[in-house]
Amino acid sequence: MKRHMRVPWYGLSLVASLGFAASVTLAQQDPALVFAVVTKISKDHKQVTAQVLDGTAVSEATLIPSDAILDNPIWKKLEICHSLKLEAWKQPEGYRIASVRGLDAGMLPMPLQGLAGDCLLRKALEVAPLVD
Repeated sequence: MKRHMRVPWYGLSLVASLGFAASVTLAQQDPALVFAVVTKISKDHKQVTAQVLDGTAVSEATLIPSDAILDNPIWKKLEICHSLKLEAWKQPEGYRIASVRGLDAGMLPMPLQGLAGDCLLRKALEVAPLVD
């Protein structure tokens, strides 16, 4: 004689609600503090490539601004070599930005200071011939 195991409806709803709660909790996590040096900007400023320090390792990543960040004056005047302090969520396509602040390159963590300095020197050498 076979016995069929029946799962009570409240068991399934409990599993579904726990899965939903986990996804809501993940979305509500606090953004991480990230430092970045901008290396490439799209024309519409909707995607920016940067060297990013998110703790201990520096890597190239895409910065993706929210609508509120797109309206931020710092973001509107963003240029290559700018140094940024960000609060952002890491996602598979890049970092989703919650807040942004411009920094002096000397205020960056040490692993990014050399990158910022080299970028500023390259930028100065590209502009120098145009001064004459």
